[in-house]
Amino acid sequence: MRLATFLSVTVRRLPARTMSGSGTRTVYRVAGRLLPGLLLLALLLLGPPAFAQLASNAPADQPKNLQARQAEKLDLAIAPLVKIARESYPAARDRFLLGLPKGESMFVTTRLRDPNGKWEQSFVRVQSIAGARITGVIASRLQLVTSFRQGQAYSLDDSELIDWLITKPDGSEEGNYVGKFLDTYTP
Repeated sequence: MRLATFLSVTVRRLPARTMSGSGTRTVYRVAGRLLPGLLLLALLLLGPPAFAQLASNAPADQPKNLQARQAEKLDLAIAPLVKIARESYPAARDRFLLGLPKGESMFVTTRLRDPNGKWEQSFVRVQSIAGARITGVIASRLQLVTSFRQGQAYSLDDSELIDWLITKPDGSEEGNYVGKFLDTYTP
């Protein structure tokens, strides 16, 4: 489809009253394909959307509810993998800063904490990195913490990073050391 056809617009002029009730102003009603065209234009100008499109064959998340003792055991079990993720993060960060190939996205894993003490491990889709600060949007569907939501902007210090991953269009991924372990872990 040609871009010119995609951006076609029909405009009609309609009279309308102002909010104060005095006088009239001209309102233009836009029909046709303007909205999809504007969305395409915004995507081209602003970059990829907050929710990266994962490949259809990407591994699915498997959330688990843990009791306090199970969470302690989990922390002990993942500690060596968190260390590997943090040690390998600078190279992944540098690749992100240089620009990932088309179709690839970077995520970090962190724990979101509620004021009432609950926490949930979540993916954050990375949008920018400046020094030790990682900024992005929460990519996980949250089930436990209530003061955060999927799609919400979120920033964290790289010391809060538990894991990182780079997704590829074919469903493969790099990193995700903790995530791969959790796919087979039984609390």
